Amino acid sequence: MKLTLQQVLAIVQKDLTVEMRARDLLVLMLTFAVLSLVIFYLALDLWGPVVQRVGPGLLWLTITFAAMLGMGRTFVREYERGTLAGLLLAPIDRGALFIGKLVANLLFLFTMEAVTLPMFALLFGLPVLRPSVLLITALGTLGLAILGTIFSAMAAHSRAREALLPLLLLPTTVPIIIGAVQATSNAISGAADGPPWLGLLIAFDVIFLTLAYLLFEYAIEG
Repeated sequence: MKLTLQQVLAIVQKDLTVEMRARDLLVLMLTFAVLSLVIFYLALDLWGPVVQRVGPGLLWLTITFAAMLGMGRTFVREYERGTLAGLLLAPIDRGALFIGKLVANLLFLFTMEAVTLPMFALLFGLPVLRPSVLLITALGTLGLAILGTIFSAMAAHSRAREALLPLLLLPTTVPIIIGAVQATSNAISGAADGPPWLGLLIAFDVIFLTLAYLLFEYAIEG
């Protein structure tokens, strides 16, 4: 277990170091997220109850597509630089490699959301910085990161990898997005959580994490 933890931390440290030098993933996600929110604000005449109904959907649309742009580079960057073969040949547990990549993706996504959420609150006047909304955002982001990491590993070996990731990711994230939007809407309005949307997010995170961890070895081998 100790060796596996060291391997996970080594993968995370490597990805953070590469990102600090290249600064391509975070810049890409932040630019897309900020521009999307500004466009939504300027193009849509949202006010009063309309903002409360539509706002959570716009927020999660922004987060989802920004995450997709960033996580699409998770393994493609390794493949293009020839380091993916080295990772696979190294004496590293495949599960540790998956968890390390997942943790790195989560750190990137949370950094993007640390800018996106306050900006969304400022533009649309919705209380998305409440602890309940932040918890929902963390759970939804975890689901996106899990699927994005496993599908990025699958798409890295394909010639059509830029198009393959959205085709794999969008349909499978529908339950996460629906649950996150509904739970966010209820948390913002202060309404009771009708269907257990928060429980749905937790259940899907557990299921997806288990499946992705077990299947990652086959996905990364291509």
